[in-house]
Amino acid sequence: MSVFLALGAGALIGVLGALSGKFDSPIFHITGLVFSGGWSWACLAFLVGYTRRSKIESAVLASSALGIGVVVYYLLKWLSPVAPIGMSADGMEVEGVSSGMLAWGIAALLFGAPMGLFGNLARISGIGGLAFRLLVPLIAFVETSARLKAEADSAGRFVEVTWGTMRVLAVLAALALVGHVVWEWVRSARKRESRA
Repeated sequence: MSVFLALGAGALIGVLGALSGKFDSPIFHITGLVFSGGWSWACLAFLVGYTRRSKIESAVLASSALGIGVVVYYLLKWLSPVAPIGMSADGMEVEGVSSGMLAWGIAALLFGAPMGLFGNLARISGIGGLAFRLLVPLIAFVETSARLKAEADSAGRFVEVTWGTMRVLAVLAALALVGHVVWEWVRSARKRESRA
């Protein structure tokens, strides 16, 4: 992944998160829910780190991509305000945009760097990198579980189904990652036996 592609992915997640709520369609509603969640942003930082060879470059580029995503998100929210679910559309004030951009920009820099580094460490083959590879499904499961518990009653059935589906997909992804490591271990054990 080139540097420009990584930064462009950061801008894209900002666009998807900011504008998906502007359209009254189930697909855009789901997109808004997915890209407003922290786990999808963590996944972006992780994938950016996974594609880089250098650990330092993984950390710097991941936090930069998230920083660009935050700036794009808040600029688009300010230019084209959309009411969050269950709230009225009064428009966003510049103070709210700038404080949100500052707070989430700092969070992007602080949390993007470790996620990029973890993505880089996930490249370690076998069980050594498995804990790092399981990090994004774990974050997705924990976050969607917390949101289901705290917000699903007020947000409605559609939101509950979306977050429930994301939890199931997170568990399936974790099982697939563990299964892949087990399969590789069994395959390498069979090769050693056949050589002996």
